[in-house]
Amino acid sequence: MPIQLYNPFQEMHFDMQTCFLTGQSLSPDTEPTAVFPEWILNRYNLSDQTFKMLDEGTRVPYKNIKVPYAPNVVKAMNVLEAEIEKAFCAGYDEIVKIPEERLFQWMAKLMMGVLFEDLRIAQKKLATQNDSLRLSNFLKARFQKLHWMLQSLVVPMDFKGLKPWTIRIFKVKYSKDLFNYKDETNNLNFSLSMNDFGIVACLQDNGEVGKKYDELTTKIGSQTLHPIQFEELCSKFIYANYLLTSYATYNVSIEDEKVSVESIPLSTQNNSPLFDFWDDNMYGQVLANYWKPWGLTMKEIIMFPNPPISYIENDFNDEITDIEKINQPY
Repeated sequence: MPIQLYNPFQEMHFDMQTCFLTGQSLSPDTEPTAVFPEWILNRYNLSDQTFKMLDEGTRVPYKNIKVPYAPNVVKAMNVLEAEIEKAFCAGYDEIVKIPEERLFQWMAKLMMGVLFEDLRIAQKKLATQNDSLRLSNFLKARFQKLHWMLQSLVVPMDFKGLKPWTIRIFKVKYSKDLFNYKDETNNLNFSLSMNDFGIVACLQDNGEVGKKYDELTTKIGSQTLHPIQFEELCSKFIYANYLLTSYATYNVSIEDEKVSVESIPLSTQNNSPLFDFWDDNMYGQVLANYWKPWGLTMKEIIMFPNPPISYIENDFNDEITDIEKINQPY
């Protein structure tokens, strides 16, 4: 049987009788799969805690965010989950050994799973108003591309050329074990911190945000960061991804029973910049959101005419600030 990639966004088809990843019809007794794995729910006592959904007014218990998957998909996800659990529980030194493609699959699995629940909630609300859910063609295409790549869990798939994503892992010192998960659907941004590490990722930038910050991340290397430094890095990556003026495209072909995904380098017309103008005030708003745990306000972050404060680089020599010199709680 020839390979076919499934696209639920074309018809906006999100029901509990159809496998969200492959489009297979499911038997009535098929149990949906929890988006957040049991090992995370147990480790952080999250089962009955609630997750804020996209519409902000709806909160759903972590354990109730579920997606319908076919048995072959569940089997592949269980294999992936076992790899991730082993490395994440061991910490930074093991996580950096995981192939980026596996990290990408795991992050895309979480993001797509939460998105599925968001879209289901939106559909139900609109149905009560005799209306239907609509997404822009741009968002449909963006979600479709990530969904196609997630199908690499069950479909033979090669990623050729540039990696479609930017993924960076940092060693972070925390005073206690926590699960700090954030995603941003429109631009497919992801961040997670737990144990002794933090991960920030742009899942559809074709590596451009990573290139923009290569010098900084190389300078950091495996140096241990303060949590406020990691959150600042997240702010930089997320805001830079927002400023991209070109959108990721891919050549997708199916040959010899294998899907080939080739990332096309991002480009602009008339030699215009790949990143839009950096606005300190807008960046400061992003930074203030990530620095909420420390109570820092915009007035403290930006003191005109100075640029936004930074806990990452020393103002005097551009060296990475030692965590012992940061007067903020862990």
